[in-house]
Amino acid sequence: MRVIVAGLGVQGYKRRKFAGKDFVASVDPVNPEAEYRHIADVPINSYDAVLACIPDEPKIELLRYALENDKHVLVEKPLWAVNDKDITEIEQLARSKKKLCYTAYNHRFEPHFIQMRELIASGKLGKIYSCRMFYGNGTARLVRDSNWRDQGDGVLPDLGSHLLDTCRFWFGNDLGKFKLTAAHRFENLASDHIIISSEKNLPRIELEMTLCMWKNHFTCDILAENGTAHIESLCKWGPTTFSHRVRVLPSGRPPEIKITLVQDDPTWEAEYNHFKQLVESGIVTDLSNDLWLQTNLRQLGLSLK
Repeated sequence: MRVIVAGLGVQGYKRRKFAGKDFVASVDPVNPEAEYRHIADVPINSYDAVLACIPDEPKIELLRYALENDKHVLVEKPLWAVNDKDITEIEQLARSKKKLCYTAYNHRFEPHFIQMRELIASGKLGKIYSCRMFYGNGTARLVRDSNWRDQGDGVLPDLGSHLLDTCRFWFGNDLGKFKLTAAHRFENLASDHIIISSEKNLPRIELEMTLCMWKNHFTCDILAENGTAHIESLCKWGPTTFSHRVRVLPSGRPPEIKITLVQDDPTWEAEYNHFKQLVESGIVTDLSNDLWLQTNLRQLGLSLK
């Protein structure tokens, strides 16, 4: 499969690296390293798929161009659109062209995220009461100094989309409605610290995200009937630890399984290989997850106004 990278920024460089010999060319309106300034300038017969690493606003236009020209697309999260019907139309276009439109959520390929999903699916935890996740990085100043990043809903679509997608990855589609619990603009024009929660169904879920965590960090704590499960940090920030503690009745110190990994971030390569496998298998495009995320992020964003 021959691919081009649209948007040669931080994510674009990563996608180019892991595409390896599949990489044909890059497109970027300002980066002098890119071979082309506009995707329409790339010879249409020179590539089979687009790796779209671009800001939210032009995503639908680029996806439509690629799909209409019979190209597969991997687009960086979130798949944002002005109207929900735009996402539905992109899905219909991809299906009619028999092409794959895939939204990248690389954290699904984090080893401990996969392990957490398997533990939940096994039923060993019993009834799950609560899930709390925290995701923070120290990019507040970088975002503030960017003309296009420090606006809109701030940290919510950036980190919140990852956290909401992880909830679907672990717990399935039957999740309660999320509401805004707290929002702050400590340093930026747009919110740089947000907490959202879903309290009506089990598990109750609390998601905290910020750009003001000067040492990048991720934590997850799941409380359940038969024990607890925990993740601390991600591979890209390593070491990262997964813990499963088995409840002792009526009380007592639980036996614990703890796994710590120290390795390079495996998610980008794993996700690219997954994308290629989906293309080769001819899987039908399904953007229902993107529509769910868009609806929730939009409703939460309205609460920030």
